[in-house]
Amino acid sequence: MDHKNEAEIVAKVLKGDRQAYALLIEEYKIPIYNLAYRMTGNLQDAEDLAQETFLRSFNQLYRYDVKRSFFTWIYTVSLNIIRNHLKKSSYHRLDGIRQGERMPGTSDFGNNQLIAPETRAGDELSKEREEILEICLQKISPELRELLILRFYQGLSFEVISDITGLSLSAIKMRVYRGLEKLRKYIEENVTSDR
Repeated sequence: MDHKNEAEIVAKVLKGDRQAYALLIEEYKIPIYNLAYRMTGNLQDAEDLAQETFLRSFNQLYRYDVKRSFFTWIYTVSLNIIRNHLKKSSYHRLDGIRQGERMPGTSDFGNNQLIAPETRAGDELSKEREEILEICLQKISPELRELLILRFYQGLSFEVISDITGLSLSAIKMRVYRGLEKLRKYIEENVTSDR
């Protein structure tokens, strides 16, 4: 959906057409849910946080600046809700993924992009390696994790991430690099401890 369509839908909602908001929910429900899941590692939390994002953004829609992309605005709202959730629950580890539990749609969501290209070559990573990646991702601080998720799982450019987070491009690039280094270290530790 382009910016013009989003702005028109928002204008309709603000004029009283509450049903029009369903179009925005439909457009962003999967990416927002995926973001919440990757940040928390818990399916129920992801569902609750995605619902809270849409409820809060609906109630705060009058604050939306039509010069800005709705996409970046709703991602900002969602990240703030997720950050507050993580702070409140001190939820920095992976509790929600149990053996065999996978997020719906992960196989076609571009997951596993955080592993070095030489590891990705050939066949798709096994389920076990995918679980290791998820566990290791949850060990990273939420601040770095969110940037890795936005960049590699959500496939966003550094510029869009800058719009969402308010960080400079250089700060984002530096933190993404730092996050990748930490992730690589955790994966290596996990693999060597399993031997």
